[in-house]
Amino acid sequence: MSSLPSQLAARIEAVAGADPELRPATRPQFGHFQSNVALRLARTEGRPPRELAAGIIDRLDVSDLCEPPELAGPGFINFRLRPDVLAAAVNDQYADEHAGIVQAERPQRVVIDYSAPNAAKQMHVGHLRSTIIGDCFHRVLAAKGHTVIPQNHIGDWGRQFGMLIEQALDEGLDLSTLDLAGAEELYKRANAHIETDEDFADRSRDRVVALQAGDGPTRGMWGALVGLSKAGFNRTYARMNVRLTDADYDGESFYNDMLPQICDDLESRGIAVRDGGALVAFVDGYEAPAILRNSQGGYGYDVTDVAAVRHRVDDLHADRLVYVVGSEQTRHFNLVFALTRRAGYLPEGVEARHVGYGMVLGPDGKKFSTREGTAVHLDDLLDEAEEHASPQIALAAIKYADLSNALQKDYVFDPARMTATTGDTGPYLQYAHARVCQILRRAEAEGRTSGPVTVLEEPAEQELALWLTRFGEAVDEVADELAPHKLCTYLFELATKYSVFYENCPVLRSTGQVLASRLGLCAATRRVLATGLDLLGIEAPERM
Repeated sequence: MSSLPSQLAARIEAVAGADPELRPATRPQFGHFQSNVALRLARTEGRPPRELAAGIIDRLDVSDLCEPPELAGPGFINFRLRPDVLAAAVNDQYADEHAGIVQAERPQRVVIDYSAPNAAKQMHVGHLRSTIIGDCFHRVLAAKGHTVIPQNHIGDWGRQFGMLIEQALDEGLDLSTLDLAGAEELYKRANAHIETDEDFADRSRDRVVALQAGDGPTRGMWGALVGLSKAGFNRTYARMNVRLTDADYDGESFYNDMLPQICDDLESRGIAVRDGGALVAFVDGYEAPAILRNSQGGYGYDVTDVAAVRHRVDDLHADRLVYVVGSEQTRHFNLVFALTRRAGYLPEGVEARHVGYGMVLGPDGKKFSTREGTAVHLDDLLDEAEEHASPQIALAAIKYADLSNALQKDYVFDPARMTATTGDTGPYLQYAHARVCQILRRAEAEGRTSGPVTVLEEPAEQELALWLTRFGEAVDEVADELAPHKLCTYLFELATKYSVFYENCPVLRSTGQVLASRLGLCAATRRVLATGLDLLGIEAPERM
């Protein structure tokens, strides 16, 4: 079911032959919406705009939605929705099991690639945005009725494991005693060791060969390192309240056995060619080719991501692929998508999109890093936010700050500002939800019960009711455009309109049908706020 403004706009366009471009009225006395369609048509038809507007009003039948439209000024048309229609829309939305989120007519299987930390290293600030954004997409698309398949493409293969395993053997280290922080320290020692000891470097390279060949003891130690890495990642995911589990891990190692076949297939079909000992694929529009296998016989990211596309289409039966990776990887993924289209691995009917994002900056506006210039650990970032607020509120602050701006923009990590309960912040929305809950608790304690919304006489009541009914549209925009900031804007506006309603329309001091109706409006607001916050991955507390 489309929203009331959408229904109204469709009726007007059918009569006028042009998009009415409905805009909210600037003042309550002008109704709820205003259209300048007659003024725009006057330019092309050469007729007075008031005459055109009057003709549109005469031919327009919106009596089931609006009070009679009014002609204003040089040719504007004002529309005021009927209060009973608004009330019915709010009540229908409240009764809807999906809270007004319109279910997809043709549900898809959507694979979302996000988070993607590296094994044996702690997650750092660079993984913050991918994890939060990907989790939001997961929640929104699942709420629309799509089947969402998360893919956590962790870096769990390659030369670093030869170093790690050799260092652990040199130290006589039992890997089962390590946690993820300990594994990262082991990596630092191995990295320093390989710089100064050629014998160690040789043994590390040999260990990589043994790993790739399936040597039992080597694979066992590799498995231990990956296992402790996943355990560390899972603790952070639980702390961040994101929907990633062990079932969602498909790291680089998962694709390793597919790579020779991919290379053979592309070379046999003339899509890939030998160039200076390497196997590469040139794609129209790209000066540099995709490097599938280097001159030493090693496989890189290009071919691994080609294999991932093929697996996700053929085996996971994806209708839509979404990659949540930093903006610096835009060219890489566009090249991979173009190559897999050419190879037939990515059919035209399957959408593939890279959603890039900007960097996290410190309060000084510079890239967020330690004094040594290295990336800040993600858990340290969460700890810093929790110095300013409880974990629940601190997490809301981080997620909302991340999602409330256009994703391609950098954003400043400023815990003092982000955790404020006033202004456009996550904690402010949590506070708004808690305040609605408090009113409903007080009403229940006093034996006052909410009913359906029936009385919408005050402008603030009508504005709140109208905005509630647009929730489904806001969710649709996020699902279609992958733009979470539009949901953040919607929720902030909802909290603001509720505040105006609360100040201008006393709830608990009302009586009779007005009291029951206003409590019903409060209950509807609470549900939409809670549902919307959950889509952002933010908890909606009942008390603050």
